[in-house]
Amino acid sequence: MRLDRAVLFRLATSAPFERAVRSVPGGERWAWLSASRYVAGRTSREARTVAAALLAHGHGVSVDAFGELVDDPAEADRVAGEYHALLAELPPAPADVWLAVDLSHLAVDVDPAGAEDRLAAIADALPGGRRVQVGAEDAGRTDAILDCVLGVASRGLADRLGATVQANLLRSPADADRLAAAGVHVRLVKGAYLEGTGARPHGEPTDVAYLELARRLSRAGATWSAATHDRRLQEAVLQNGPVTVEQLLGVRSDVLDGLARRGVPTRVYVPYGANWFRYWMRRVAESRGA
Repeated sequence: MRLDRAVLFRLATSAPFERAVRSVPGGERWAWLSASRYVAGRTSREARTVAAALLAHGHGVSVDAFGELVDDPAEADRVAGEYHALLAELPPAPADVWLAVDLSHLAVDVDPAGAEDRLAAIADALPGGRRVQVGAEDAGRTDAILDCVLGVASRGLADRLGATVQANLLRSPADADRLAAAGVHVRLVKGAYLEGTGARPHGEPTDVAYLELARRLSRAGATWSAATHDRRLQEAVLQNGPVTVEQLLGVRSDVLDGLARRGVPTRVYVPYGANWFRYWMRRVAESRGA
């Protein structure tokens, strides 16, 4: 892996680096101009406008009040309140609108029981047919995330939950089995975090693992989606039958439009909020490739 990609991932969560960029004259404006390709806006109102345009093009959406690494339960309660407010603002069914959240934004690191309660409350408030997708974070959080998701599923809310499985992690086949058996929707991704152990290299080993997991989920009759911008993988998984293809806002939208015209179900991840800088830096790092 190229060093510049690793450095960029570290900078993505560096508060001093973010402050330095914002403090340079014109720095925040330049950063936002670049970030706005991937971020729906700073407010839920801007996110709703972007979501409406995507819905009009035939795509489903997953809206995320993006944030992470919260270590204060009171702040996590505020975040959960933002999600409840967002629910009240979203278009009603049959609009295909889900929510998305990273559990470290709900303070899973310091308050796992509270994070489970917050996620359960959000899921319980969803109208039927909608889900809240829980994002993948670094491998060190995978156990806590899985425990939280399965705990909420056990409360009778599995049909309102989604979880993300990273193909590059060696543990993922077992995790996918547990989620599928619980009735949780699985969002299959390659995996973008820089892991020291327990992960395959990016490139062919991860691509092969992705296809094997896709077949595994299909054989199990799981509810799942293929979240990748890799055209080869998209077409390969579609050979096994209909499956929703997911992509990120601002990345190869022409491809997703083409899939939708073919009748393939599609979904776009739509992040917004004050933490746009960190999200943008992650996208920059990923664009460096393996």
